[in-house]
Amino acid sequence: QVQLVESGGGLVQAGGSLRLSCAASGGTFSTLAMGWFRQAPGKEREFVAAISWSGHNTYYGDSVKGRFTISRDNAKNTVSLQMNSLKPEDTALYYCNADHLRERVLPPGPYWGQGTQITVSS
Repeated sequence: QVQLVESGGGLVQAGGSLRLSCAASGGTFSTLAMGWFRQAPGKEREFVAAISWSGHNTYYGDSVKGRFTISRDNAKNTVSLQMNSLKPEDTALYYCNADHLRERVLPPGPYWGQGTQITVSS
């Protein structure tokens, strides 16, 4: 069973940056496709970014392209999301997601973190 724990959420002003991390345990990290989703109050869950199990390919939702960057460190069993030029509409609960040996976690895989809150003030 894979466990995911997010960290790095918080409050930031519009235009600022934050970096989220997700630590994975209980599985072979190098075989996990990893990704991030978010959900704002009253809205559906939205795909943010994904990285293949090999790390060779990355994918982004249209609303974050050019501003967010996903990366992974297989030595540390972590995936990160660097978020730049944050906007108030980026405010949401951000979830880490994983699945075994897929190109990308879209649709999402079965493993979820507990979520970390990002609030962007205008």
